Amino acid sequence: MHGHHKTKLAHNIILPLGAHTYVHRSWLYDNVWGKVPCNGMVYINNKEAIVFDTPTNDTAATELIDWLQGQGIKIRAVVVNHFHGDCLGGLKAFHDAGIPSYANNLTLKLAGEDVKNHPVVPQNGFDGELILTVGSGKVINRYCGEAHTKDNIVSYVPEDRALFGGCMVKEMGAGKGNLNDANQATWPATIAQVKQHFGEAKYVVPGHGRHGDTRLLDYTIKLFSQPTR
Repeated sequence: MHGHHKTKLAHNIILPLGAHTYVHRSWLYDNVWGKVPCNGMVYINNKEAIVFDTPTNDTAATELIDWLQGQGIKIRAVVVNHFHGDCLGGLKAFHDAGIPSYANNLTLKLAGEDVKNHPVVPQNGFDGELILTVGSGKVINRYCGEAHTKDNIVSYVPEDRALFGGCMVKEMGAGKGNLNDANQATWPATIAQVKQHFGEAKYVVPGHGRHGDTRLLDYTIKLFSQPTR
């Protein structure tokens, strides 16, 4: 890797997280929200990588793939957090590069029902928990319940104690965000489940905004526990 500092590409920013993990950030242009920075994560172990969420479109995704492969890194898999475009907008680029994709079975179903917005659907589904190996390390992908969407999962890298929470986790001070497909009633309990399984996380990456630690989980629980006016 190019040392542990921020790398700016044309369509992505790569930010160092733990010793083996990075945040990848790309942008989504949305009619309602404007230009939105979207986070994913990359875990690299023994010249193998797993990418969590695709960059937001195929151009940005191809750039990230080329950047990793250019350093002799083999991308073993891409894991999709939930069925929205900020998670799988660049999926075609991964499939074209021969990289298999994984997601909750419900994500496959929801993305498949919305072919207009999601012409490409993740290939491999799982229920509950999926453990993937990368180099000599592993990644735990887990469904903890409904929150930002019905299908949202989290992914955890034990080696770096890095948790990719995606859009069910909010940055400090954030509002509730896009609630079109949300279940606000179950959201706090879902995050409590995430804390129960991955409470030892040192790094917590939200779908949008600045990463932090488990205080992001506490903040998110508090945000959705308040009565909605």
